[in-house]
Amino acid sequence: MSAKRRVIILGGGIGGIEAAIALSRKAGVSLTLVDPNAVHVWKPALHEFAAGTLNFEENVFSFEKLSKKFKFNFIQGAPSSIDRQAKSVKLSDGQTLEYDYLIVSIGGRANDFGTPGAKENCLFLDNIHDAENLHTTFKEAIKQARQDNKPLSLAIIGCGATGVQLAAELCNAIDNTPDMGPEMRRKYLKPILIEAMGRVLPTFSETVSAEAEEELTKIGYDVMTNAMVSEIDATGIKLKDGRYIEASIRIWAAGVQASAATSIFKGLDLSRSGQIIVTPTLQSTKDPSILAIGDCARVETNPLPPTAQVARQQGRYAGYIAVPTLLNGKNPIPFDYTDRGAVVVLSHYNAWGMWPSKKDFGGRGLGAKFAHFIHEILYRQHQSDLTGIFHAGKAALLGKFKPYRPRLGSGSSGEDTAHSP
Repeated sequence: MSAKRRVIILGGGIGGIEAAIALSRKAGVSLTLVDPNAVHVWKPALHEFAAGTLNFEENVFSFEKLSKKFKFNFIQGAPSSIDRQAKSVKLSDGQTLEYDYLIVSIGGRANDFGTPGAKENCLFLDNIHDAENLHTTFKEAIKQARQDNKPLSLAIIGCGATGVQLAAELCNAIDNTPDMGPEMRRKYLKPILIEAMGRVLPTFSETVSAEAEEELTKIGYDVMTNAMVSEIDATGIKLKDGRYIEASIRIWAAGVQASAATSIFKGLDLSRSGQIIVTPTLQSTKDPSILAIGDCARVETNPLPPTAQVARQQGRYAGYIAVPTLLNGKNPIPFDYTDRGAVVVLSHYNAWGMWPSKKDFGGRGLGAKFAHFIHEILYRQHQSDLTGIFHAGKAALLGKFKPYRPRLGSGSSGEDTAHSP
């Protein structure tokens, strides 16, 4: 009986877990997933975890339980070095894992573009730990603002989908906290959005951008466009044109670059933002035994946006097509990305969508409700892949009829926050 072929997946984000589920069904494969966290999360929901409007316990998925269900090995850890000649990965705890094929799915992080003071003085939203930290910081700051009877100054840098969705969800958290509400929010929160480009949501149409800015203004945000940040300190933000914006809480939500962990892949071609450059079959241009997917990968002939749907499709391709074909000694067909459009949801206030044709919808009436519906379906579809249709449907019904109520006021306790395992 021939020995099983060894496949290691580094990173259990959307792409990594999809690849793991697919490969777990492949006979003759010894599969190991490595991730520094104990749980998998749907990354597009991080802003809801940060605001405290999404129930933590019901919306994270234990890697240990998933590994038992899908029959793969799980190791909680992080890679520290790669020996490409020996085809081995050394983890930070000293373990060494050998592989025949390695799938790198270590995700991305916000790109501060080297802005002085950004790393030291801003909160980020790259993972569940960042979300928990942001939630705790925001909750305590709102409590202090009420005690001092002085509004909290909050600045979010970056008006792409992450920035504007976070902006709306933080307001929703206050609006739905018992003993608070919209009037108290307007009294105790002084928020601002800062965007270097000429409009918010620049990947959407100008119509959607204008409507979204109008909605954000209506919620209470001062929206600044064409505002280039030059420096950030402990009390505020300096713009390139010389203006200074005081902000007690500063959140960086602009740009995307690869995880810092791609730096361990010595000798591979990397993009300027640290992504591993791959061929149309998602194999590294310098090492065909290493594949990269999601935010940490850049297809050299056809770069794709760092989105959840790209990561999901690449993960399924790697697990169902690329690696099984390579294990059979053949060349896989190229990855073919299907653009299914995009949605952006400003909490319960409003929502928009964009078809693959780039035609937009939403902003009012049934169109906005449909965009909300698509946003929910995308998450529940992924949840169904992990837990099955029954459990995903049950979770959706519980969320519909028993919504999670955040607690940001003086009555909050540690039991109301999202704790990491």
